[in-house]
This record gives sequence, C-alpha cells and structure tokens, in this order.
Amino acid sequence: MLDLMTRSDEALDTIRHTFPVALGDYAMPAGGTGLVIIDEVKGFAAVGCGPLAPAAPNAQVDRMIAETDRLARRFAGAGWPICVSLDRHAPDKPEPPYPPHCLVGTGHDELVSELAWLESEPSATLIAKDCINFFIGATETDGAGKAGRNRLVDWVNGNRLVSVVTVGICTDVCVMDFVLTLLSARNHGMMPTLKDVVVYEPGCATYDLPAETARDLGLPETAAHPQEPAHHMGLYMMASRGALLADTLR
Repeated sequence: MLDLMTRSDEALDTIRHTFPVALGDYAMPAGGTGLVIIDEVKGFAAVGCGPLAPAAPNAQVDRMIAETDRLARRFAGAGWPICVSLDRHAPDKPEPPYPPHCLVGTGHDELVSELAWLESEPSATLIAKDCINFFIGATETDGAGKAGRNRLVDWVNGNRLVSVVTVGICTDVCVMDFVLTLLSARNHGMMPTLKDVVVYEPGCATYDLPAETARDLGLPETAAHPQEPAHHMGLYMMASRGALLADTLR
C-alpha cells in the first residue's frame, strides 16, 4: 500500500511539473462581478446521495462547500448577482455514460444543506440543467426542441458583468465544460461587457475513482478518475484556454 501511495504521489508531481498551474490573487470589479455555482447538489456533494456522490466524507468536497458558502455570503451581502446551476434529470432521459443521478423527486437534485439558503436569496438566480454543460443547459427549447434564449447569457448581459467567478463540482467535468464554453461565447461577442472568466480553485472539487477501484467494479479503463490529478488537469485545461485561476479574491 505504501509503495502504491508513493507511485501515486510521484505521478501527481510529474503531472504538476508537465502541466503547470499558477493560482493568483484576483481583484473583483465592484458592481460588475457575478458568481456562478456549478452543481453543488446532494447527488454530487452529499455523502451517500446516489452513485455519483461521495461514498464517505471527502476533504476536497468539504472545502469546496465551505468556500462556496463563504463566498456566496460575501456576494449576497454586497448585493452582487449569483447564478446557481442545479443538475436535474428526468428518469426517462439518460445522460450516458453516467448512471442515473440527480433525478427529479429524489431530493438529490437539491442544493446541499449548507447552501440551501440560496433558494430564497434575492440576489440568486437558480437554473436547472439536464446535461453536463451548464451553458448549454441554460438554453431554453420549445416543444419541438428548437433552441431559444439562453438564461445564462441573459443573466450576464442583464447585469452588465465584467467578470464571472466560477466555483463548483466537478472541476474537470461540469465546471470545465461551462468555463470553456463561456470563454468561447465571450470571444464570439455574445456578452459584450464580459472580460474576465475566473475560476476560484478553493471552491472547486471533483470525485475520486482510482484505476484499481474501477477495475474491481468491472468498469472500462476510461472510468478511472483519481481525484487530485483530475482536479489539476481541469484547472490546467481552463487556464490554457484563457480562464484566470485564483486562490484569493478581493
């Protein structure tokens, strides 16, 4: 076991050296900064709440929730806008390759208890999504599936945001997909005032599924998902596309 842990630490050091990530201080523009909270629902972040939730208490997930709560209260106290995505699925609409999760009616699609106060917070806009990417999930469709307005774009433009700070789960899945799409949409001119897309690292987390565990469960090799390397690579990919990574906000 000790030898395995040593090899894992060495692999993580190699990843960090090969794909460097630099966290910094970010000064949030007053009156022009919004906070986006990605999927901090029970089905992803509360112990035992479904197949994609932690099976046991997890330090990285606990830190994410505490930092998100602290940051959201700062925003709410200042009256700055907050947008919250809620992963929410109908039982008859699967999301391959993932097992059924965050199903309507199970309670797993609700915010974790520490963030439930956001449901009645005037400065918070809650938007349910049924796909990995919140930007895509915020697009409204009619009965025929024709795309219409995008509620996230409307939120950014309506508040004339210069900066969007993002936190949530999972760093390398839903958070990354959202941030990369937001950067592309910004560059495309869909949100004329938006300048900075910021990822607040202490408020992000991902899940842990070591390769050995995936094999024991009979899952394909691509299901392996060691938490710390996956978290790091998610940060690297977002930074490489133009996101700003911060560990302090002021």
